[in-house]
Amino acid sequence: MSKLTDVPKRILIGRALRSDRLGETLLPKRIALPVFASDPLSSVAYAPGEVLLVLSIAGVSAYQYSPWIALAVVVLMFTVVASYRQNVHAYPSGGGDYEVANTNLGPRAGLTVASALLVDYVLTVAVSISSGVENLGSAVDFVIEHKVLSAMVMILLLTLMNLRGVKESGKLFAIPTYVFVAAVFVMIGWGAWKGLVLDDTMTAPTAHLEIKPEEQGLAGFAMVFLLLRAFSSGCAALTGVEAISNGVPAFRKPKSKNAASTLALMGALAVTMFCGIIGLAMATDVRMAENPATDLLDNGVPVGPEFVQHPVISQVAEAVFGNGSFLFILLAAATALVLFLAANTAYNGFPLLGSILAQDRYLPRQLHTRGDRLAFSNGIVLLAGAAMLLVWIYDADSTKLIQLYIVGVFVSFTLSQIGMVRHWNRHLKTEHDVAARRRMHRSRAINTFGAFFTGMVLVVVLATKFTHGAWVALLGMVIFYGTMSAIRKHYDRVSAEIAAAEGPSEDSVRPSRVHSIVLVSKVHKPTLRALAFAKLTRSDTLEALSISVDAAETKALREEWDRRGINVPLKILDSPYREITRPVVEYVKGLRSENPRDAVSVYIPEYVVGRWYEHLLHNQSALRLKGRLLFTPGVMVTSVPYQLESSELAKRRAKKRQDWNAPGAVRRGPVDTPRPPKEPSSKG
Repeated sequence: MSKLTDVPKRILIGRALRSDRLGETLLPKRIALPVFASDPLSSVAYAPGEVLLVLSIAGVSAYQYSPWIALAVVVLMFTVVASYRQNVHAYPSGGGDYEVANTNLGPRAGLTVASALLVDYVLTVAVSISSGVENLGSAVDFVIEHKVLSAMVMILLLTLMNLRGVKESGKLFAIPTYVFVAAVFVMIGWGAWKGLVLDDTMTAPTAHLEIKPEEQGLAGFAMVFLLLRAFSSGCAALTGVEAISNGVPAFRKPKSKNAASTLALMGALAVTMFCGIIGLAMATDVRMAENPATDLLDNGVPVGPEFVQHPVISQVAEAVFGNGSFLFILLAAATALVLFLAANTAYNGFPLLGSILAQDRYLPRQLHTRGDRLAFSNGIVLLAGAAMLLVWIYDADSTKLIQLYIVGVFVSFTLSQIGMVRHWNRHLKTEHDVAARRRMHRSRAINTFGAFFTGMVLVVVLATKFTHGAWVALLGMVIFYGTMSAIRKHYDRVSAEIAAAEGPSEDSVRPSRVHSIVLVSKVHKPTLRALAFAKLTRSDTLEALSISVDAAETKALREEWDRRGINVPLKILDSPYREITRPVVEYVKGLRSENPRDAVSVYIPEYVVGRWYEHLLHNQSALRLKGRLLFTPGVMVTSVPYQLESSELAKRRAKKRQDWNAPGAVRRGPVDTPRPPKEPSSKG
């Protein structure tokens, strides 16, 4: 079985890497940007549309507020980026928001932040993949007809790419991310040139449609609430900003400086693209509606369910470049691809956070270890499974999924910034250098404003999105919080239970005597080896034990035992119901009850086989017996292996796996082998 699974595994994810090659997987800034910032950069493909969708409830007249909403999102983005630049310098270990909150606000706040981030990472994958499928589906009918299947296939492909390692996946993601960014900037520049300089009229494909308002004559508090809801939807552009603070250890040195620079570049690119697309959407008269079939009217008649409402970025690209043009197709393809790859932000953030939480005993310890390619493989697989479950439940519908979005990220934003304020307050009490105190005061002011602003946005998001699905995200946070708390309590309880006492204890006192029992079914080589090993341990008493389920076989065993003159007493227990496990367990318990201070050592001969099906044919009784004996106090169970000839096959397979090279490895040459020194010349 190992042979069957190992070769495909190596082909899919590559050769295992040594631990001392971890430094080779660190990322330069040009690769770190697409790896950690693909989520906020790609969100410009759907965040402007979410703003217009909400505003359309009040009709096209409400679109006049979209530039002001965009301005508010820009201010928020710069605030969050400036705040997180303080985080990466103060906490470069990779704990991010969790470490900040846990250190400065206490374990409960840290666990709340961790729960929020884990939920948000899962939603990032689900939303990005679903949105990418919808964008791709506008060009490929099969994809939109099989949305859930297509989304799950993309999640599996993305999972495999990340299992190959952060650096390799980063190289794969860099090209489409940079192509997308360049294409959007070309679209914004060309659109501005055509509109402002050439005075061309650019019209979106939906410009001739009218919007039927769902609510007539909104004013006062109702209009304010609608604008706040549109703002909260536009805040989707900020998701993923926190991933860089969690991924500082993946950067090359100087880690904090490179992470801060990447944050600043990401913020500048994201807000420029977001504002540019909003501006072009206004200039080209894009029309969007939450229920396009009924709310979009063509000459007063609803467009009907056959109408396909394309994303804002696609409509703007068609107006600027022209439908079917090379740049239009390039941007459409890059948008769909980068939305798929945007999930990579979560694939880097979730496993790293899971590793830190596992180290703090809030998650299973298997999440703390790196896999063959020095990536946190268990965390990657767990994230993929959770995202696929969400995609299946919500039918890969990004409109439904996005309502669950951004709640978790603003919980972590707010608590992190409050924690940073306390961080600076604590350091200011002990810092006396004037220049250092000045820097700390400036940083505290930035984090204070960030805490206030993100806290206000959190209230807005909860108020405007709760009934639209945000309650599901909150429920997920509660489930994560409860689960991680229970795991921590379990680990703490086990640690307290197994902690070694300072003085003498029952566990350190030698048993009065040791009774050794060798289980025997018949006299053969495995039995003789087990008897020889048991004699070597020099226990106080030694006996062989056999269970009689067939009188003829038992008689033959007794005669063979006496004929060979084996100098170990053979005890035979009758089993009228043909059971093997229960008589042995009851006999051992009887020995323990007679002498509670004695220990019983049970030796079980076992076959070592080399073929997977042979495991089904041998050792089943031994496994059941060991499982029962492990629950009996004072009983030690020892397996005495006997290697059958087929076990040599397993050895050869292991050696072949050790010597196996990935495709192309021989052509590349060995990685770590130094070049031999040149021989000294014999001339002269």
